[in-house]
Amino acid sequence: MADPSSYRPKPGQIPDSPGVYKFRDEHRRVIYVGKAKNLRQRVANYFQDLANLHPRTRTMVTTAASVEWTVVSTEVEALQLEYSWIKEFDPRFNVKYRDDKSYPYLAVTLNEEFPRVQVMRGAKKKGVRYFGPYGHAWAIRETVDLMLRVFPVRTCSAGVFKNAARTGRPCLLGYIGKCSAPCVGRVTPEEHRELAEDFCDFMAGRTGTYIRRLEKDMMQAAEEMEYERAARLRDDAEALKRAMEKSAVVLADATDADLIAVAEDELEAALQIFHVRGGRVRGQRGWVTDKVEAVDTSGLVEHALQQLYGEERGDAVPKEVLVPALPEDTEAVSQWLAERRGSQVSLRIPQRGDKKDLMATVQRNAQQALGLHKTKRASDLTTRSRALEEIAEALGLDTAPLRIECYDISHLQGDDVVASMVVFEDGLARKSEYRRFQIKGFEGQDDVRSMHEVIGRRFKRYLQEKERTGEWEEQPPDAAAPAAGPAATGPVPAVGPTAEDGEPREDDGRPKRFAYPPQLVVVDGGQPQVAAAKRALDELGIDDIAVCGLAKRLEEVWLPDDDDPVVLPRSSEGLYLLQRVRDEAHRFAITYQRAKRAKRIRTSPLDDVSGLGETRKQALIKHFGSVKKLRQATIDEICEVPGIGRRTAESVAAALASTAPAAPAVNTATGEIIEEDDGGSS
Repeated sequence: MADPSSYRPKPGQIPDSPGVYKFRDEHRRVIYVGKAKNLRQRVANYFQDLANLHPRTRTMVTTAASVEWTVVSTEVEALQLEYSWIKEFDPRFNVKYRDDKSYPYLAVTLNEEFPRVQVMRGAKKKGVRYFGPYGHAWAIRETVDLMLRVFPVRTCSAGVFKNAARTGRPCLLGYIGKCSAPCVGRVTPEEHRELAEDFCDFMAGRTGTYIRRLEKDMMQAAEEMEYERAARLRDDAEALKRAMEKSAVVLADATDADLIAVAEDELEAALQIFHVRGGRVRGQRGWVTDKVEAVDTSGLVEHALQQLYGEERGDAVPKEVLVPALPEDTEAVSQWLAERRGSQVSLRIPQRGDKKDLMATVQRNAQQALGLHKTKRASDLTTRSRALEEIAEALGLDTAPLRIECYDISHLQGDDVVASMVVFEDGLARKSEYRRFQIKGFEGQDDVRSMHEVIGRRFKRYLQEKERTGEWEEQPPDAAAPAAGPAATGPVPAVGPTAEDGEPREDDGRPKRFAYPPQLVVVDGGQPQVAAAKRALDELGIDDIAVCGLAKRLEEVWLPDDDDPVVLPRSSEGLYLLQRVRDEAHRFAITYQRAKRAKRIRTSPLDDVSGLGETRKQALIKHFGSVKKLRQATIDEICEVPGIGRRTAESVAAALASTAPAAPAVNTATGEIIEEDDGGSS
């Protein structure tokens, strides 16, 4: 535990300008990021008597070993820089909301020549219109199925689209009228894009125009005695009305707003967001966070706004954001939101009417989400704790293994040999720490030798990180650089530790790939694999990391130098956790191995032609139809392809001539030779 007075800046050293500050621990990892209107006042508050600090703040300042800051010109710049650093460094003492699920969105890919309607998850992409989020993917598909009657936009994948264009036959949706079939030229790209934009307009809330137009056309068709067309238009209007009914009207004035509510206790907080567009609830999602810093409701709201809108632009930021408490610097946050939207954003607490009633509904959802989360977590936490204790007891460990790493080897008959490393912390998978390895030391199949290589490479990197950060040697005292004054312009790094030669350390505070050692290494296998892993650690002089193996056949746990396995009861939570870790390592390894094999199989003789890029390779295949026909072409015929000069044509012909075609396949039932068309191999 560090004494904050050991790294406290000198009086007057901290500027009284707006800025952002970082606390780092003894390993130079950033553990907390904050912003302030006045850096001198805010940072000085952390160095008062420890008894006067909030318990969480006290833990943070005693964990830290240094503090540094960056001066900016405005509070809005400070807000943006704080968000960027929290995202970059992932500090352990900052509030970070975690989604309780990966929410699906209804997306329209307007960045493509023929826009596609589909379900999307994850990070948002430029040029794609998003609607939602939805609670379930099936809810999106139901909505899309209803709307395709009126807006028959393409929903197929790129492969299906290209295949239909090649064969001249649309897919089933094209035959039943739920796709305008741009793949076969039934509509022009411009007409199809207009359909996609109408689809987006309807989803954005401009619904009345389309329904009124359909009803008008229906009446006109009935008057002209075109009863079949009138019936179809009637069904189309009903389909749109059913799609609208899936999101109830909650605000009569067609408001575009996001409503945010917070439910909290001393340790955790749950956040609920309702996305209202055109007066209807178009999406809902929830987050949960541990209150690892001393933060009140206004602080939780500010963090939520940063996470919600930090990557958004334009209409994705609504005109109105309703919150239960205003951030400390409401003006700066409102200005930041307005910059992201491109127009004024109203940030306020609803006081009366429908909006206050809807906020109460959102608040009830937040309370229920917090209660449900605590119930689940209590059960999960108890189970995970028992599992870790059972593992520690069975393996004779001094403490529970809070970080477990598991390794597995995968190959196909000795080819494409790879390995995986998965990480579990506190009994939960930490996928950002997963790593993949290619076996480089030898060719062929040898799981024991492969395991030795992988363990050696992983922990050699750990020792390099440990040596680089100076954990093995006495640290020189931090040299305090002069602080930037209020007149400084732009971001100015001020105080930070330096190396012995006076230059700043290379360490930027980001978590390193192999910087954290596990308490337990698990290998997929029995005695030979365990012995190989132990030998690799011994060769590196590492003797404080436990090793065990889990054999698949009888689910036995093997320890180094033990002739008999440790047998855990079948009902043991510890065995169940080890199985989950082992199975996850196997899944991750085999996924990587299959990807490598598929990439190798997709290679083409044209890949070896120097200077021949993907575009010209595709042009050659398109012109001749397949590699087989290209191989039969003369140099003059190859030169007829646009963009292919004579020298390139000669290189292509030479490469194909040196590659013998594969032996023909034989139908074993009939004895016929099957003519292969290797056009798909490029």
